[in-house]
Amino acid sequence: MKKVIIIGGGIAGLAAAYKVARAAEAGHEVEFTLVEKDERLGGKIATHYVDGFVIDGGPDCFLTEKPAIHRIAKLLGIFDDELPTDDARKRTYILSRGRLHDLPDGVMMFAPTKFWPFATTGLFSWPGKIRMGADLFIKAKPAGPDGPADETLESFVVRRMGRECLDRLAEPLVGGVHASDPSRMSLAATFPRLLEMEQNYGGMIKGFYAARKKVAEMRRKYPPKPGAKPRTFFTSFERGMQFLTDAMADAAGRERMTVGAAATSIAPAEEGWVVELDDGTRLHADAVIVATESWAAEKLIRPVDSGIADALAGIDHSSSATVSLAFEESQVGIDMNAFGVLCPLAEKRSLMAATYSSTKWPGRAPDGRVLLRGFVGGPHNQAIMAESDERLAEIVLGELREVLGVKGDPLFAKVFRWEKGMPQYTMGHLGRVETIEERSAAHEGLALAGGSYRGVGVPNCVESGERAVSKVLGEWGMELAEDSEEQKRYY
Repeated sequence: MKKVIIIGGGIAGLAAAYKVARAAEAGHEVEFTLVEKDERLGGKIATHYVDGFVIDGGPDCFLTEKPAIHRIAKLLGIFDDELPTDDARKRTYILSRGRLHDLPDGVMMFAPTKFWPFATTGLFSWPGKIRMGADLFIKAKPAGPDGPADETLESFVVRRMGRECLDRLAEPLVGGVHASDPSRMSLAATFPRLLEMEQNYGGMIKGFYAARKKVAEMRRKYPPKPGAKPRTFFTSFERGMQFLTDAMADAAGRERMTVGAAATSIAPAEEGWVVELDDGTRLHADAVIVATESWAAEKLIRPVDSGIADALAGIDHSSSATVSLAFEESQVGIDMNAFGVLCPLAEKRSLMAATYSSTKWPGRAPDGRVLLRGFVGGPHNQAIMAESDERLAEIVLGELREVLGVKGDPLFAKVFRWEKGMPQYTMGHLGRVETIEERSAAHEGLALAGGSYRGVGVPNCVESGERAVSKVLGEWGMELAEDSEEQKRYY
């Protein structure tokens, strides 16, 4: 019987555990033990239920186009519990020069694909609009023999669309979603599609216009079945995202998972590996999967391979917090027909973004009540993380009052802190990841997983955990039918 120790009980670690369990069900002689330093499983996926409210503290959704979560949901039997956004109320504000502006219809990421909404918006000045339109005429940056050269997101957007597009659109979008600094973000690691789009179409406007046409054609060709849930850009679960991680833990086997147990060291042994926990326990296994943040993995890996550890140490992280506030609908005093607001760095606000949670996701609040969620922190405001929970709630409430006009007093506030929780894919990130993967391949029974490497989204983390399992199973000559190309076409 081959034994796998999984360090970390977040979504990547749980995905690894669930895949090992599936391998065992398929008849392979393999089992796992999972250890998690916190007192709960799920990592940054955390859902709290308070007086009928469903409150996600970390990720509240995943990209619908990425199939990993749909595939897992079907395996778990919870696919019908997936929840699309309420797109009948879809509207996004961007704060610009102290005023709220609608994100113009047809804007895809950072590029307009519809003329009239873009021409009439007050979000950009006319010089800014003309500069963005110049993307249609700017030639693509020549690609080298190995493909287009990497550059920062800031460099790319300013080169193609101008500084105003960066400040008023690109920066708040990536700041609110990735909690990252565009001046340091590797485009190849975060948005490789943009590099490909420039080469294939000559620019972003042409590329996204073609993408919009393709989506429209697919919708006409494959209309939703009568009674089927709509397919929206983002998807969640009716009971929140922790419903997914709870189901994964249940299916994999909670009896093989230990919480409140931190791994302090890993070391190769004469046969396999030894993992030592903070209580002195020594666990022996044939393989170890380190499914933690890279900064935590670096401390464990350094005695094993300094080259891997140095690459891990090169991955920066930023801290952030979410603050959810519940209100009586009659007291909140704003039109709730919107998904949220983005606050550019240029506005000098403490608030990076806010989500109208109970609008975006049906069922997040009881009838007659609403739920708002604010985001603070990020690479440009790490100092705010030193504030108390009570003070963070006061800051977010004050920002919502000034930015959105929120009135009334909240019924309660719930603060979630994510210390060094968001990896920063800075320039050179893909090279660091390649070093980690190449050197890990030389260590039989060792694999790393998580959002620090090839994608921060929930589907990316699931795939990362599964790839780690495939690595160690492959070393033992074990294969799963689900890994065949045919079986991967689940959704």
